Amino acid sequence: MGATELILIRHGESAGNVAATRASREGAQRIEIEWRDPDVPLSPDGESQAEAVGRWFAGLPADERPDAVWCSPYLRARQTAELAGLPGIAGQMRIDERLRDRELGVLDLFTSAGVAARYPEEAERRAWLGKFVYRPPGGESWADVALRLRSVFRDLDEEEDGKRVAVVCHDAVIMLIRYICERFSEQELLDTAAANSVRNGSVTRLVRPSGTGPWEVHTFNSVLHLQDSGAPVTEHAGDEHDIHPR
Repeated sequence: MGATELILIRHGESAGNVAATRASREGAQRIEIEWRDPDVPLSPDGESQAEAVGRWFAGLPADERPDAVWCSPYLRARQTAELAGLPGIAGQMRIDERLRDRELGVLDLFTSAGVAARYPEEAERRAWLGKFVYRPPGGESWADVALRLRSVFRDLDEEEDGKRVAVVCHDAVIMLIRYICERFSEQELLDTAAANSVRNGSVTRLVRPSGTGPWEVHTFNSVLHLQDSGAPVTEHAGDEHDIHPR
């Protein structure tokens, strides 16, 4: 047996999301931001999104609320969980470093234009290999992230048997949780990623009433709770280039 429902929440819009989108729009090579990636806080819009998530959870019937909360250690995820009141709904929140965002190594803080200008061989290698297997020097591929996430689910099933679990994390992590839980192929994962950007503050629900076997997607990337609360809906997809291998 194991967990019966996963409620996956992407953190609210972060100051890093805003800076990265602005840099890409302006054609800049570097993303100008003052924090390490683990320390990047929510933007004001991200705080509003997190509060809207909290109102949605508070309005759920008691038997649909999470029994446990697992969270990335990155500040933007922790702030989202705290502003949403998730620890108060489900008790103590578990911080797990395996839920952290993908690490970009030497390409961190560079836009696609910056990678092409500063690391042209890496830009070519990324395009050739595609997003699932490309590993930047000092960083992680999506396959690397999937590997660490698999061990999360071993522990989660053992510790949260029969429970609904909220997981507050990042866009790539949510995509890769779907890859693992729904047993996607690489092609299915990349097709899903190419067609969808996981929006800030969105909710994805995976269900498995028996507590064993593959999961089914109940809701993916929903922002109805944001719209109902009048919170902004933001879409920061990160690097959309070279998802499929060339």
